[in-house]
Amino acid sequence: MKVLNKKSIMALCLGVVTSLALIAPASAAPDFAIKGYATVSGSTTGGAGGTTVTVSDLASLKNYGTASGKYIIKVNGTINLSGQVDITSNKTVVGVGKSSGLTGGGLRVKNSSNVIIQNLNISKATGTDAITVQASNHVWVDHNDLSSDLSHDKDYYDGLLDISHGSDYVTASWNKFHDHFKTSLVGHSDNNASEDTGKFHVTYHHNSFVNTNSRLLSLRFGTGHIYNNYYENAETGVNSRIGAQVLVEGNYFNNVKTPIMTTKTKGIDGYVVERNNVYVSSGNNTIGQVGSLTSVPYTYNLDSGSTLQSTIAQYGGTGVVTP
Repeated sequence: MKVLNKKSIMALCLGVVTSLALIAPASAAPDFAIKGYATVSGSTTGGAGGTTVTVSDLASLKNYGTASGKYIIKVNGTINLSGQVDITSNKTVVGVGKSSGLTGGGLRVKNSSNVIIQNLNISKATGTDAITVQASNHVWVDHNDLSSDLSHDKDYYDGLLDISHGSDYVTASWNKFHDHFKTSLVGHSDNNASEDTGKFHVTYHHNSFVNTNSRLLSLRFGTGHIYNNYYENAETGVNSRIGAQVLVEGNYFNNVKTPIMTTKTKGIDGYVVERNNVYVSSGNNTIGQVGSLTSVPYTYNLDSGSTLQSTIAQYGGTGVVTP
């Protein structure tokens, strides 16, 4: 019989999560394994099983971001850039420690699949999104800190996480979105029904949105499960548009003028099922049509909304999981 030493027992107790063997900072930490639509109709493992490289400059990030094959790309330190760096299929881009990431620009996943973006600080992406997902599927955006500032005009920056052009099966989890105007747009145009209808299966869970004005998220055409997120100081929260079906449950809205809404454009309204949400110092919802999305094709645990502020403050953003 094999006898486990103290170190082995502790490792077993802590547990291993994600393809990168990310370790939770404490035994009482939540389950950080991938959940949501990124687990449906395929898997999202990023660069697991491939080559691991560490980059600290823009040229190296660009090189490995589009290299053929599987790569785990560790970003060490802060890389300054303008525009975006493309990340192609079967890649994981993960920050080292708590403070690594990008500033001045962001990442784009285009015409690709099976990508993980994790543990990165991405700030003040000028003229583009912090993270863009276009015509791609099975993307997991997890434990990042995404921000700009509120001192510029609302159109000075673009989105923090925008998903467009028929992308599908995306999960955004445990991210901190803050200090931004137009935060997360899913479906870039009212006129793109031919490409987008039946796509945009997205899950947003355990994210915080603090001092973010709107689009938390705004979804056209697709199917969204928005659960256990924390919202503070916003004009509008979740917005369902042009036939989108959205299940909004177990979230905490603090000082949000219109927490949940449907928007009727081109004569077509969105749909929402709302349940078990907490509203503090917030206005009324404006739900024009109640939806039919009452269940999703994956398992998940719904936390109490009253615990979300402290839980996400402790376990969301960067430095919680390490490569």
